[in-house]
Amino acid sequence: MQGRLGDLVLSVAGWLGFLAVVGWTIAFLAGELVPRTVDGPVRIPTGPAIVVDLALLLLFAVQHSVMARQRVKLWLRRRVPERLERTTYIFATNACLILLLTFWQPWDGWVWQLDGPVAVVLWSLCAVGWLLAIVSTFAVDHLELTGLRQAGWGSPRDAHLDTLKVSGLYNIVRHPLMTGMLLAFWATPRMSVSHLLFAAASTGYIALGIYFEERDLRRMFGAAYDDYAASVPALLPGTVFARRAFGRRAAKA
Repeated sequence: MQGRLGDLVLSVAGWLGFLAVVGWTIAFLAGELVPRTVDGPVRIPTGPAIVVDLALLLLFAVQHSVMARQRVKLWLRRRVPERLERTTYIFATNACLILLLTFWQPWDGWVWQLDGPVAVVLWSLCAVGWLLAIVSTFAVDHLELTGLRQAGWGSPRDAHLDTLKVSGLYNIVRHPLMTGMLLAFWATPRMSVSHLLFAAASTGYIALGIYFEERDLRRMFGAAYDDYAASVPALLPGTVFARRAFGRRAAKA
């Protein structure tokens, strides 16, 4: 009983930390509410700032990728209970994000600074992006994703969750979480050069992650996933239908 209680407490602590870091990241990228943001203040020269920022981004990417590998999961299970494997992953992710948010080094320069109605539209798109990203965690399984279910919060994972999910948000895009994150990263009326580095590096990592995820999904579901991918776009709603319409026009010509 005592061990189970400890698992429940640890998983909730990781989950609460995750929520806090997400809120911090939103404020960090928006340039509001927190003293240090993606845009400023500038504290060190540009060259060292870029090196520090790239190192922080690389640290997050390596942690996220390495801990997702099966070999690392097997190694981790020999050291922590399997029910706390995902919670350990969440704690590590929180730690890497805290380091990034704390030690990020902005530098001078702006790509764009917009005001008026355009700024309102961009802030609205940013909010939609974060909302979509958050809702997407519930569309798949928020408890599973954050390690709560494995630790004992909620019923055990049902077998049907391993089937290909094509309804709801997944009937619009194949990766709604990534669509939301990209929208949140890029939709801003104030794009500094350091924000551009963050957004571009994150986009590259997301693209790489989608590549490997889709490879695994095709191995798991075979032709069913191929058919799904042929009818539902990866990130941008409507692109499959636009491509088909263009193909039909080209064929007629």
